[in-house]
Amino acid sequence: MKIREAVLAIALSSVIAVGATAAGPKVRADYDHSANFSAYKTFGFVSPPGSEVDGYPAEITQSIKAAVQREMEARGYRISDNHPDLLVNFSAALARKSKNDELANQSLGYYGYRKGNQVPVYKTWSTYAYDKKTKEYVEGTLNVDIVDAKASQLVWEGVAIGEVKNVDKPVSKTGPGIDRAVADIFAKYPFRADR
Repeated sequence: MKIREAVLAIALSSVIAVGATAAGPKVRADYDHSANFSAYKTFGFVSPPGSEVDGYPAEITQSIKAAVQREMEARGYRISDNHPDLLVNFSAALARKSKNDELANQSLGYYGYRKGNQVPVYKTWSTYAYDKKTKEYVEGTLNVDIVDAKASQLVWEGVAIGEVKNVDKPVSKTGPGIDRAVADIFAKYPFRADR
């Protein structure tokens, strides 16, 4: 996959559709329940972040870093270059995927009788070859890790996964998409530095 295409995985926002809707990426998050989040007040960034290790252009790294910084500061954390309590790392990936869409062809022509109100009345068996349609798409993943700097221990992870649309979007236009994707991920972050 070309670097230009890989860069676009990070947008994961309005250019993503999950299933047949434009609901946005699927976001999941988890944290170390034994970590004392009330002790964390400052943050910094892992150097180099995963996006640079994976070969993304500097402007993508800077866009993600700025979006993460806004989200962390909105939660009361202060950025610090000297011995921060937390370190943030981030990365993205693209993968070409395919899936069988059993419903797509059932609504066409002769097979339309198998559905009622857009929902199939019954399905065919798994090897039935006449009403399956294979869809090729690009899946993007944006990952944000938050690490206890002193313990070198991951304490929180947020991941957004979705279908990337408009793969030819210029790198310079990915900023708003990055902001929305990072905001979606941090919507799952339940902690604040000032509490």
